[in-house]
Amino acid sequence: MRVFKSIFLIINYKTFIITALAVISTWLCSKYHIVAEFPLTLVAIAIVFPVVFSIDSAYKRRERALSLLADFKAHVLSIYQASRDWIGVESDYKDEIKSHLLEIYSSTRELFVSEPDVEKKAEKKIYSKLSEMSILLQKFRKLNLQSGEMSRVSQYISKIMVSFENLKVILHYRTPVTLRAYSKVFIYSFPVIYGPYFASEAEKYSHGLEYMMPIIFSFILVSLDNIQSHLENPFDQIGEDDIKFDVEEFSEMINQ
Repeated sequence: MRVFKSIFLIINYKTFIITALAVISTWLCSKYHIVAEFPLTLVAIAIVFPVVFSIDSAYKRRERALSLLADFKAHVLSIYQASRDWIGVESDYKDEIKSHLLEIYSSTRELFVSEPDVEKKAEKKIYSKLSEMSILLQKFRKLNLQSGEMSRVSQYISKIMVSFENLKVILHYRTPVTLRAYSKVFIYSFPVIYGPYFASEAEKYSHGLEYMMPIIFSFILVSLDNIQSHLENPFDQIGEDDIKFDVEEFSEMINQ
C-alpha cells in the first residue's frame, strides 16, 4: 500500500492534464503534417538539469533539517538530565522543567506544520516558552550548582535557540523562486511545444504506439516536478519524505 501511496504523490492530476495536451498536440501535428526535428539536448539543458539541481538542493536542505532537529532534541534532553542528575531537589521542580521542555518541542511542531496565517502566533509562543525556561533554570543558582555546570546549562538553552533559528531559516527560505518558476514553465509547455517532433518521430513506430513518446515524456517531466515540490517543504507532512516531529514518542522516552 505504501508503494501505491508514493506513486500517487508523484503522479497526479497535473500529470494527466499535461499528457492529454501533449497527445492532442501530437495528433494535431500529425493530422496537418506539421513536423520538425527539434534537438532533444535542449530538454536536458533547459529542463532536466535545472529540475535535478532543484531536487538535489531540496534534498540537502531536508538532510540539514534532520540534523538540526536531532541537535534540538539532544539539547532538550540534556537540560532535562541536568535537572534530574546534577541537583538534589524536589520532584515538583523537575516535573516543571520537563513539562516546559516538552511544551517547547510541541510548540516547535505546531509552528512547522501549521498554516502560514498562524505561524507568527506559534512563533511567539515558542519564544515565550524559551524565555520561561531560561528564567526557570536560574533556580539552579539558588541550589548551589557549580558555575561551570550552570554555564553548560545556559549553553544548552543557547544551542536550542540556534537549532530553532536554523530550522526556521529552512522553513522560510527554500529553492530560488525564479528557478522553480522557470522549471515549471518549461516542464508544462515542453510536451505541447514538441508536438511537431513527436509527430515526425511517430513514423518510426508501429500503429498504436505513435503516442508513447509524448506520454512518456510528460510522465517523466511532471513526476520530477512533483518530486521537487514534495521535497521543497520538508515540514508540511504531505510527502513521504517529510520530517516527523515525534513529540509523543519523545515524551514517553523522557517519562521512562
